[in-house]
Amino acid sequence: MQEIEKLLATCQSAARAGAQELMQWRGRFSTREKSARDLVTDADLASQQAIQAVIHEQFPDHGFLGEENPDDDQLNRPFCWVVDPLDGTTNYVHDYPFFAVSVAVAQAGKLVAGVVLDPIREECFRASLGQGSWLNGNRISTSETTALDQALLAVSFPPSPQLDDPDVKAFLKIAPLCQAARRTGSAALNLAYVACGRLDAHWAHFIHPWDSAAGVLLVREAGGVATASGGGEFELKNGNYSVASTGQLHRTLQPLISGEEN
Repeated sequence: MQEIEKLLATCQSAARAGAQELMQWRGRFSTREKSARDLVTDADLASQQAIQAVIHEQFPDHGFLGEENPDDDQLNRPFCWVVDPLDGTTNYVHDYPFFAVSVAVAQAGKLVAGVVLDPIREECFRASLGQGSWLNGNRISTSETTALDQALLAVSFPPSPQLDDPDVKAFLKIAPLCQAARRTGSAALNLAYVACGRLDAHWAHFIHPWDSAAGVLLVREAGGVATASGGGEFELKNGNYSVASTGQLHRTLQPLISGEEN
């Protein structure tokens, strides 16, 4: 238990170091495209360096998988930190105030601690295995929504969505059936919002481990359900997920998300 507490404390310290860089770089960064419509800024790089420095000081022998130097083999290490230094880069570039830092750690591939930090609202979502999910100093839980027509949902599209992408197809099927649907531009915050009951469900087929690691743990520890987007067990190395506040809502949504509905 003490080890997990230290891991979680390091998640928080690292996330705050990254968030400090993001706030300092606002309005004075340069931007380039990693690929079409997929941006990276000086702030992403500075945030990741700050996060990695905090983690390395505490756990120099641990693996590290970050968005700006992806190496999936790191997940095979006994401990691996999975980091998105700026989730919602396009929002950040446009000064649209919906972005976050996501820091998680896995032991033998199993998520044990994670933090999603929103530096604009100063909201720190944290979770550790078996210890629940928290927002700042308050315990949080998913909503009790079970009916799709009462649910507020979110979807994450890939950087260059196409009409035949599974997320787009699922969105077009689900949007008329739910109370409302959103695309916010930050998967990490969407997952945190499911954990605290602001959203009722969220899914993404085209996503990376660093986008989902901390958030999936938040949802699970808050009482929600998390699987792979196509059904089956969520696997950190793939990143894709389907989460919902309740088992009943998840069972309703999953066939629509995976494309296996009758």
